[in-house]
Amino acid sequence: MDLFEKAQSLLKDFKADKYLFGPGVLNKVGAIISRHGKKALLISDSFPGIDVFLDKIKASMSKNKIELTGQVEGASPNCPLEDLARITKAIVYEDPDVVISFGGGSTIDAVKAAVVLKTLGGNIDEYFGSGLVTKKLQETGKKLIPHIAIQTAASSAAHLTKYSNITNIQTGQKKLIVDEAIVPIFSVFDYETTYNAPADLTVDGGIDGIAHSLEVLYSAVGKDNYKEIENVTITGIEIIVSCLEKAVNDPGDKQARDELCLGTDIGGYAIMLGGTNGGHLTSFSLVDLLSHGRACGLMNPYYTVFFAPAIEQSLKVVGNIFKKAGYLEKDIDSLKGRDLGIAIAEAMIGFSKKIGLPTRLNDVKGFTDDYVSRALTAAKNPQLKMKLQNMPIPLTAEMIDEYMGPIFQAAKDGRLDLIKNV
Repeated sequence: MDLFEKAQSLLKDFKADKYLFGPGVLNKVGAIISRHGKKALLISDSFPGIDVFLDKIKASMSKNKIELTGQVEGASPNCPLEDLARITKAIVYEDPDVVISFGGGSTIDAVKAAVVLKTLGGNIDEYFGSGLVTKKLQETGKKLIPHIAIQTAASSAAHLTKYSNITNIQTGQKKLIVDEAIVPIFSVFDYETTYNAPADLTVDGGIDGIAHSLEVLYSAVGKDNYKEIENVTITGIEIIVSCLEKAVNDPGDKQARDELCLGTDIGGYAIMLGGTNGGHLTSFSLVDLLSHGRACGLMNPYYTVFFAPAIEQSLKVVGNIFKKAGYLEKDIDSLKGRDLGIAIAEAMIGFSKKIGLPTRLNDVKGFTDDYVSRALTAAKNPQLKMKLQNMPIPLTAEMIDEYMGPIFQAAKDGRLDLIKNV
C-alpha cells in the first residue's frame, strides 16, 4: 500500500459511511441531503469558477426533490462574529430541515456555530470551551439542525471535526468551540474544487494541515493511543511535505492537489484523536496579521525546540520525513533533547522558506510587540486552557511569561537559542 492508498484507507476507517470524497463527487450530494430533510438552506462561499460546482449541487438537489429555500453568503476569513450573526439570522428566518455549508473552514465553522445558536439560543460566548454545547443539549433535550458540510479547500478539514473558530475582529482575538455535537452529520469534499486554488491559499492550507498532525503527534507522547496517533499523523505530515511544493509550483498538477486534499483531511482526523497546542494557541492572537496556517507554520519550529526534551520519539519520525524530503542532513539518531529539536526546527524552517512562508515575526508586515503582549495575555484565558494542557510540556497560566515569552522572542528574530527549556 503506497502513501496515497494508506491515507484513503485511514479516512475510510475514520468516517465510515459519513464521508464522500474524491474528484467529481458533487453529483451525488442530493441523495445524501434527502436523508435528512426536504427543505435545505445553502450557505456558500464565493470564488472564481464556483458557479460550475453550485450548479452540480443544485441539479443533484432537484433530482432528489429537495427544495432550496435560499442561498446565503458564507463567512469571511477567520469567521468574524458579524458573519456568524448574519448567518444565524438567515437560518432562523428560513427554518430549513437541513443546512448545507459549501466553502472553506471559515464558512463551515460559521454554520457549526450558527446551528447551535439557532437551536439553543443565547450568546456565542456561552459555548466557547469544551463540551458546553453537548451539556446544553442534554439539559434541554433538543437536537441540532442537521448540517452537511461540503469542503472546497485543502486546509482546515473543518468538515470533519468538532471545532468551530470564531473571531472578534475588534479585539483581534479568536476563540474556539470544541464539541462532538457540532461535527457535521455528513461531510463531502470534491477535490476538483481545489484544482484552481491560488498559490497563497494552497500554501496556507498545506501548512495548516501539517500543523494539525504535528501538534497532535507532539501532544500524544506518553499516552496509551500514541502508536495509533503516530500512524495517522506521520501519514498526514509525509504526504503534505512530499506534495505541497509541487502543488504550489504547478497548479495544474491534479495528483499533487489530490494528495494535498488527503493530507489535510488526515490532519482533520488527527485533531479528532488528540489536541493541538502551542502553534494553534498562538495563532489565535495573530489573526489580523497572518493567516491561520501561516501563523501555525511560523511558530511551530520554535515550539518544537521548547518541547524537544519531552518528545524525542516523535521528533525522530518527523526528522526522517524531512530528511527523506531533502531538508535535513544531520544524523538525527545521534541527537537528543534540545539539539534534536533544533535540528528538526531548522528543517521545518527550511521547508517553510522553500514554499515562500515567513519564518520570523519581524519579517511580517505590521508586526509589533503588542502582538506578543496580546498572545501572552490570551494564553492565560481559562477558555483556552485546553491548549496549555495539550502541550507535551504543560504550562500553567503562571508559567506563561517565563517560558512562552522567550518562545516569542526567538520567533521575532529567528533565534532558536533564545528559547528557554523547562
